[in-house]
Amino acid sequence: MNEKFYRLSEEKRQRIINAGFEVFAQNSYRKSPVGEIAAAAGISKSLLFHYFRNKRELYLFLWEYAADKTVQYLEEEGCYEPTDLFEMMERGMRAKFRLMAEYPYMARFAINAFYEKDADLYSALQESYARHFDRKATRALAQLDPDDFVPGLDLHMMYREMYWASEGYLWEMLQKRGGLDAAQMERDFRRLLAFWKTIYLRRKGPENE
Repeated sequence: MNEKFYRLSEEKRQRIINAGFEVFAQNSYRKSPVGEIAAAAGISKSLLFHYFRNKRELYLFLWEYAADKTVQYLEEEGCYEPTDLFEMMERGMRAKFRLMAEYPYMARFAINAFYEKDADLYSALQESYARHFDRKATRALAQLDPDDFVPGLDLHMMYREMYWASEGYLWEMLQKRGGLDAAQMERDFRRLLAFWKTIYLRRKGPENE
């Protein structure tokens, strides 16, 4: 990637990034014209290629940007500070809503990218996904006390199950017309958290004290 991209003003960089998210979010990689991204960003196609050598480089940049920005927002919300898993998830929810407000098409782009099968991208995307997932899981699980959960529970599998359920819910919401309903998503997520608590948390009683 041309270093001149980082010399642009923040406003211009964000315009290009959001344009990339928007176009790639609505189509597969192959069916996303670079010209549409340039037009949405208010620049020429040749100038876009001045910043990124080709469409693949732009796509992978956006993927890594989305992953890194997610971690940044999670940290800003103090997501990894509590030892209570469900407090972590509450804070994570706030971080995700902030991201949706600033980058309206990032979530849809990330879902599309996860399922992208193009041979030029697949290996790089899956390797990056595994790396970022493991990094987040390691940080979250390191904070937990196994005694807070039902005896013998595989905490890593629990975390993966929660992640899969959350991503599946987001995918379902993204299929609906009219954009994401943040209020509905918050209500649904709180119900899901309450359900998980009944399944995974150790029941407190005199015999457990």
